[in-house]
Amino acid sequence: MSTESVEPGHGHSPAAWTAVIIMLIAFTIGAVAFFFDAPIIVWLSAGLAVIGLIVGWIMKRAGYGVGGSKYQPKGH
Repeated sequence: MSTESVEPGHGHSPAAWTAVIIMLIAFTIGAVAFFFDAPIIVWLSAGLAVIGLIVGWIMKRAGYGVGGSKYQPKGH
């Protein structure tokens, strides 16, 4: 049995938070647009969700993801 314990983390990083916030806004807009039968806005919100994924990926590559050079996790 190993005594080594590695904290896997929970993905708390500026890149993750930014991506999630953009996607939450996109899904909220899409749900409201779906309720009001506005298919163009529903599709635009789907595109915004994809943009959220891309922004998160770019921020991770720029060093703002977990383990990135520009991200320092805060202790508990």
